[in-house]
Amino acid sequence: MDSRRNLLLELATVAGFCAFLLFFGAAAIGLTGADEPRYAQIAKEMLLRHDWITPMLYGHVWFEKPALFYWSAMLSYRLFGVSDWAARLPAATFATAAVFAIYAFLRRFRPGAQLDGALFTACSVAFLGFARSAGPDMLLTSCFAISMLAWMTWYFAGERRWLAWFYVFAAFGMLAKGPVAPALAGLVIVVYAALRRDWRLVLRTLWLPGIALFLVVALPWYVLVQLRNPEFFRVFIVEHNVARFSTNLYQHHQPFWYYVPVVLAATLPWTFYFLAAVVDGLRNWRDAGESAGVSPAGNAESRRLTQFLLVWIFAVLIFFSISQSKLPGYVLPALPACTLLAAEYVHRRSAQKPVLGLVAAHAAVLAALTASVLLVPYAVAHASNAPRITAGVLAGLVFFGVSWTVYRRGLRVLRLVTLAPMAVLLAFLLRAGAPALDAKLSYRQAAAALDAIDGRRSQLALYQARRDALYGMAFYRGQTIFSYKPGYFDQPGGIPPGNHMVLAPDGSDAALAQLTGGRRVSRVGDYPPQKLVFYWISPAMDMPMGR
Repeated sequence: MDSRRNLLLELATVAGFCAFLLFFGAAAIGLTGADEPRYAQIAKEMLLRHDWITPMLYGHVWFEKPALFYWSAMLSYRLFGVSDWAARLPAATFATAAVFAIYAFLRRFRPGAQLDGALFTACSVAFLGFARSAGPDMLLTSCFAISMLAWMTWYFAGERRWLAWFYVFAAFGMLAKGPVAPALAGLVIVVYAALRRDWRLVLRTLWLPGIALFLVVALPWYVLVQLRNPEFFRVFIVEHNVARFSTNLYQHHQPFWYYVPVVLAATLPWTFYFLAAVVDGLRNWRDAGESAGVSPAGNAESRRLTQFLLVWIFAVLIFFSISQSKLPGYVLPALPACTLLAAEYVHRRSAQKPVLGLVAAHAAVLAALTASVLLVPYAVAHASNAPRITAGVLAGLVFFGVSWTVYRRGLRVLRLVTLAPMAVLLAFLLRAGAPALDAKLSYRQAAAALDAIDGRRSQLALYQARRDALYGMAFYRGQTIFSYKPGYFDQPGGIPPGNHMVLAPDGSDAALAQLTGGRRVSRVGDYPPQKLVFYWISPAMDMPMGR
């Protein structure tokens, strides 16, 4: 009875933290950047057209990503209506599934580490951030993580049904972001088998019923979209996969070592325990066969798990480091292995006295995060009244409180003393910091300000604005946006022939008058957080709106 009660308590704990960390306040900040509103818009257009096959953006086919995110967002829109938070719901849902998969895996094979593994993952900075975004990155990461956990379950327990689940979730990963999902899975398994000198492991993994499952799940959409759109293979496979990996076609070139700092930042606040786990695992690397005895790294099953996680991390890291196109989200599939490795390390060392230097480094990370979260909203808003002294004092209290508690009470309290300040910081960011961040990073408030002027009656065009402004205003205004630069950002190019509104930087009056051939340019409003102005363009005899 006690074990059942403990199970229910642990499940409730994981569910509660996931609900708060991944779902709470999803609408506090509007869609940011160019990708979020663009992906949200594609799902909206597919829903309006009742088309589950061809992704389209502003009436044009868009083959940059497969359909799993769009399908998930369409279902979310059907249930809750079209909104920014509904567009973010799929990422949070898939992330929660991955967290529970980690919990279940560790509870079976490393009992005692399951809460650490699940909550370390849910609370890591990159996992938390991408779980709150409208896009396919978290869907790929979650599906890839679940497929790898299923493969390890088959490998440890020998139960063939888990190999079937490995293929099913690899197929979901391919529907989330393309052939990179099965490619990464194959790479990890082949490298692991090579290091163990067990090539039969690869042959055993190539299970025909599992391959059939993979094809049944992943292949239908690819076949249907190719039949409807003959250019799909060239655009998606050749340009957005092969060329993206092998060339700098999309201008995302970074140095080879780019992902080292990215991973260190992504694993915050667990970075130092992750690094300690990597060093410990590499130092104790040895044949993880069924030999007798226990190494300093733990028993044989623990050693096999540690080795597999190291292969998972470094295979993904090196694969994307070789790529000529690099973005932070690309390496996200390595993150669950990083937090699993850290949790495994903490679990193994929980009976030992904590290392003071490691405890202090971890506390310093939390202190730095505390100060940063308190000050970032003021920095973004360029406010001069930032509470620097308060932030410094609170950071100091966090540092000494965490250091003293962990060193005195042991690693068993590490999870609690880390999650508590992280939860408070997230609550502060979503409540106190969100208005400033929303005004500066999203175009939701800008769209609302323009709606108050013209009630969404006017055609909108952009002049010298970034592409995130175009995609953001298009989503929140619910209309196609013109760009004064022809063909810019896959939107209609050129100057609209009739009366229209223009969103432009302050001081663009003379340039707009010249571009429009002497038509009347009237300033009818502005949006100070992003130094933008709304101009009404009309024939010289017309009166500007609101005057």
